[in-house]
Parts: sequence; structure tokens; C-alpha cells
Amino acid sequence: MNLSIDFLDETNELQDNDIAKIQELINFAASKESVEPESEVSITFVTNERIREINREYRGKDRPTDVISFAMEELGEGEIEPIGADMPRVLGDIIISVAKAKEQAEEFGHSFMRELGFLAVHGFLHLLGYDHENPEDEKKMYSRQKDILDEFGLTR
Repeated sequence: MNLSIDFLDETNELQDNDIAKIQELINFAASKESVEPESEVSITFVTNERIREINREYRGKDRPTDVISFAMEELGEGEIEPIGADMPRVLGDIIISVAKAKEQAEEFGHSFMRELGFLAVHGFLHLLGYDHENPEDEKKMYSRQKDILDEFGLTR
């Protein structure tokens, strides 16, 4: 399984091997979710200040958060679904706060890579339509992300 993943590290804090591990993990998650090869996703690593701006602008919440996803397949009011043969599936964008990932890794007592992987998979599942707005959906989503992380080898 090979997705087309566009990475941008605005923080310049991640190592090449960190990004390679996240790429491997997201491709693994895509295979588990039967996502079409060559589907596109972007993952941007940002500061707390930047994710706070995005959270305020798009979600009306003036505070930093750990991960935000923008699913391209969710049509807003008045939007038209793109139609085209042989076009890759464009899943959307995942934005992760590196500082929050570090904070939460320490708080939860696991590695930075485990937390970064958790946030990446969490965001990826949101792009695929998973959500946690009610207890039933939350149980399904959190169970799925735990299964993916455990099978990949990023356990707590």
C-alpha cells in the first residue's frame, strides 16, 4: 500500500526517521482500512501557536489542540462532488502540534513516537469518516486506532 503523503514540518524539530515512521504507519493504517493506493493525504507538523490559530479560525476554539483534520470528502453546503475517472482519491489534511505531542507523551508515560503515531492515526481515521461525537462512535474509533497502533508495534 502506498499513499501519496505530502509532509511539511513547520517546526523543523522532527528527524527524517520520525517522518519515515509516520509514513510507514499511515500506509499501514491505509492498508487496514482498504484505502485505494495512490490516495493523497497531507500531514503538517506545527507549533502550538500555529495550531491555536487554525483551531480558532476553523473551529471557534481559541486554544492549542493536538491534532486537526480537514477531510476533503466531506462536502459543505453548496459544494459539488468532483467527478473524474483515474483521479486519485484526495483524503485531506492532518495538522499535528509537535509541542502537544511531546507534552502528552510525557503526561501519558509513553514515547514521543507513540504519541505522534497516535495523533497521526487519529487524524487519518477522521479523514476516513470516523468520529467520536457520541459514545458509540468514540468506542469504535478509539478501538480501531488502538488496534492499528498495537499491530504496528506502537504500544503504550
